[in-house]
Amino acid sequence: MNERSDIEFPVWRKKVDNSFLNEKVTPIPKWLWSVWEIEETFNNVNTTKDHASEVDIIFAGETYKGNVFFSSRASGKMCRFSFEQKLHSILKEQFLMSYMRSLEGKIRKAVGSKSDIEKEIPFWEFLDIEFNAESKLFKFTCHYNQQPIFPELFKQLVSSPAIKAVDDFMNKKEANRIYKQNWKPRSEYKNEVGAENVIYTLIDTENKLIYIGEAKKLIARFDSNSHTVIPKWNFYKYNVLPKSLEDYRLTLERMAIRDMANFLENEADIPKIEISAYKLVNRKIDK
Repeated sequence: MNERSDIEFPVWRKKVDNSFLNEKVTPIPKWLWSVWEIEETFNNVNTTKDHASEVDIIFAGETYKGNVFFSSRASGKMCRFSFEQKLHSILKEQFLMSYMRSLEGKIRKAVGSKSDIEKEIPFWEFLDIEFNAESKLFKFTCHYNQQPIFPELFKQLVSSPAIKAVDDFMNKKEANRIYKQNWKPRSEYKNEVGAENVIYTLIDTENKLIYIGEAKKLIARFDSNSHTVIPKWNFYKYNVLPKSLEDYRLTLERMAIRDMANFLENEADIPKIEISAYKLVNRKIDK
């Protein structure tokens, strides 16, 4: 593990643990308060609703939002550092092995296992956290990553709806959630895990065409080569609907198509406020 030479501000080398990956918040150890001028900078800040709690976080060249605030516990005063959901999701992808291990531990606990997952699968990943009190700026830098055994598979899994559903279940989050995915190249669709009960969008960037569809199983639908109106599509995205909306999938697809027709040239001559040169190629469009 090589030591860094580019540290600008006082640094905390944080071990990436379960709470950090699952809760979007971490306590700032008391020994850091004086080093980072925490009490002077966030004096009397007790909630994230207080604008004085707001901080910026730089990670991998991008800036994210966070908050630093104090709370009271039976054991005394505690300082907590939270960060936005987008960064939290990126950190899970960055620390793949720690995230997968934390899910394994939760699943074992749910089925009654008392094994210590961290002792059974021993490794640690580290994140360097720097703080500039004057500008209320944090800098995150990965100091050490445990290399995944199957890195590309893990990357696919960590962003898949199946893993997101497991994560939500383990963290007792709302069950009826729609899992949204980003654009991906056509070459990746066979790797989709848990892509069932979906509303999807295809795009042909060369010919400027767009298509909206629905499918019980995404891979099977794409394998059928049934998209004759957009044969050269090169990117796709999809949203996984909860089981409770399975009977309404077709209705939701028709709504999405009709809404898109209000903004793009379309086959049904729906009145539109044109915002793009793309054309909607769906043939069935509700009037």
